[in-house]
This record gives sequence, C-alpha cells and structure tokens, in this order.
Amino acid sequence: MTTRTKLLASTFAVLSTTLPAGAQELPSASDGVLKIGLVYTLSGPAAALGSQARDGFMLAVNQIKEVGGMPTEIIIVDDEQRPDLAADKARELVARDQVDFVVGPIFSNILGAIHKPVTETGTILISTNAGTSSYAGAECNENFFVTSYQNDQNHEVMGAYAEKQGYQNVFLMAPNYQAGKDSLNGFKHSYTGGVAGEVFTELGQLDFSSELAQIAAFQPDALFTFMPGGMGVNLVKQYSQAGLTSIPFLSAFTVDETTLPATQDAALGLMGGANWAPDMDNAANKAFVDGYLAAYDAVPGTYAMQAYDAAQLIDSAVRAVGGDLSDRAALRAALHKAEFDSPRGDFSFGKNNFPIQDFYLVKAEKRDDGKFQTAIVEKIFDDYKDNYADQCPM
Repeated sequence: MTTRTKLLASTFAVLSTTLPAGAQELPSASDGVLKIGLVYTLSGPAAALGSQARDGFMLAVNQIKEVGGMPTEIIIVDDEQRPDLAADKARELVARDQVDFVVGPIFSNILGAIHKPVTETGTILISTNAGTSSYAGAECNENFFVTSYQNDQNHEVMGAYAEKQGYQNVFLMAPNYQAGKDSLNGFKHSYTGGVAGEVFTELGQLDFSSELAQIAAFQPDALFTFMPGGMGVNLVKQYSQAGLTSIPFLSAFTVDETTLPATQDAALGLMGGANWAPDMDNAANKAFVDGYLAAYDAVPGTYAMQAYDAAQLIDSAVRAVGGDLSDRAALRAALHKAEFDSPRGDFSFGKNNFPIQDFYLVKAEKRDDGKFQTAIVEKIFDDYKDNYADQCPM
C-alpha cells in the first residue's frame, strides 16, 4: 500500500508564521509555497534505509525553520521498492502536486524509473543515495543533482583497502541490479588481485546459505559484498553462524547505522567504505548527529546525512535566487554552487552534478552510550571525482 503524507502541521504551519516587522518577504514559487516531494522506500525489509533518509531530511527542515525563506509543503511517498509504482508517484508529484523538487530515492532501479518523468518536465531531481554510473556519465542531466556519491566510489575504497592488504583471492557478492553491478565494478577499479568467485544474488534475498557454502569451499583471502538493509542484517548474522569469521568481511552499506542496531556485536570490527561517519569532528556534523540523536534516539547513517544535505542544498539555492524558481538556469547555477556546510566536510559538485568529496575506511564499533556506529579508520581518497564525469557532455 502506498503511503502518501502531506506534512503541514509540523512544517507548513511553522514556516508560514508572520515575518518579523521590517523583514523582507522573498518572491516565491507560483503559488507562494515551496513544494518538495520525497520518494523513499518506507516499507518492507529496506524500510530502515528510507526512514533514515526521510528523518535526516526532516531534521534539516526543522533546524532551518524556513526552507529557502518560504512556506514549505513536503509530500512523502513510499515507493515500496517498486519501480512501476515509483514512476507513477513521481508523475503525480510533478503533474498533480506541482512540486518544485523531487528528493530521493534509495535504490538505483527506482532512480531509473523516476529520472525521466521528473527531469524531462524541468523539475529538479535530487538523489540522496542512488548514483548510477550512466547518470554520472553520458546520460548526465542539468536537472539532476546527487548529494551522495557515484555508486562505484564507496566500493572503490574497499578495493583499495584489499589491494593494500595484499589480498590476492577475493570473493565478490552483490544483488543483481544496477547498484550491485556498480559496486563490484567499483571494487575491481582499485583492486588488481584475483577473484575467487563472483555472485549476483536476487535483490531482497535474505537466505545466503548457498552463497556461504561457496565461500567456505573457496576459502578466499576475503569477502567483499554490498548488501544494504535487511539483506545485510541477515548476511552478517549468517556469516558469523556459518563460522566464516576467519575470512575478512569487507563491505559498503552492509554494516552501517541502519543495520548495526540489528547485527550489533556480530558486526563489531567489520570494515567498510564510506564518505562520512558519525564521529567526524566538525561543527556541522556535531549539529547533525546531536540533533538526530535528540529527535530520533538513534545514530544517523549516511542515508540520513545525505538527505540532510539535500535539504540544506535546496535551502541555499532557493535563498540565492530570492525564492524565484521561474529562472531555471539561475536555480540550477545556485544548486551547483552548493553553498552550505556539509557534515562530511569537503563538498562540491563536478560538472556532472555529482559530488567531489573525501572517502574513508570505517569500522563498526560500540559507543559509550551502548549504541553502535561506524567510525573513521583512515582517509582513502581526497577530493575524489567519480570516474564517469569526463563522459558528461554538460
């Protein structure tokens, strides 16, 4: 069942309060209200990912108070991890609700479904997670911005780590969809050793007994995997139960703040690749992490951070154009400047509207408050531009 919620009590009512005496009211969108549609997976095994993104975005909205200095209406849609449904809902957001921005999604197959219905109308689409290689390269689009990464990049971190460790025989495993393919391509981009086996599982698979039997038989130097959400929870638990912990477990998005509450001690010490971690030491990150903990009593993950930045990005751009969204070129230019302080630190856009940022090796750990998080071990890439930007014709 589709969930579609208009948040008016918590945002519109706050944002439409009377301006202080002498304050200048900004010119606004056509009806005087900034409209933003969020498209996230909010049900099923991957709901934790979409929920973190939604909560991160709403945290920024509540901290900003007036997004772009305007009354704001936010419409939240559950894509149910169904591309056909997501495409229909994206069309509704653009045609019926006339949103100014569409934000989301989590999964790359959902991005593929909503990309054209949104961008071909001139509406701005901001992906806070999915970052497929095609949209970073030849199919880049002036109406498409990404606050996360290109899909390959976090996996490239782990390829570089495996290379540094001298592994020569790594078993590779990912779900069979675009992000899964990008993940293994990213790993192999920075890893030159041998591959013990390469397996693509069904998207949403929760039983890995067959794959774990293959790993046990091959006895590789390490496993590298990309298994987000419920897939990652089950894989980590089953990996430990299968007695395979002597084989190093390398991943991205498999051991993070969305899965650690469920895996807990079974994931301690496992290494991952990331563009950020909750323990980063800067003022913007402290405001984000402390605010998230206070609001939701949970440690935020990258899904939340990247959505938080999307709200900051929209706020900065709408303010820069004085609330006048009719000049699309000016709005796109303001978005491209990315004039906000990201919790991750360095952030700018390449010519393809994908981020140029730092990437880190991170490790799962237990916090003093008993919660679990990832923590930075070392920086792997500095101001790293993705490998597809030069193919972008913009």
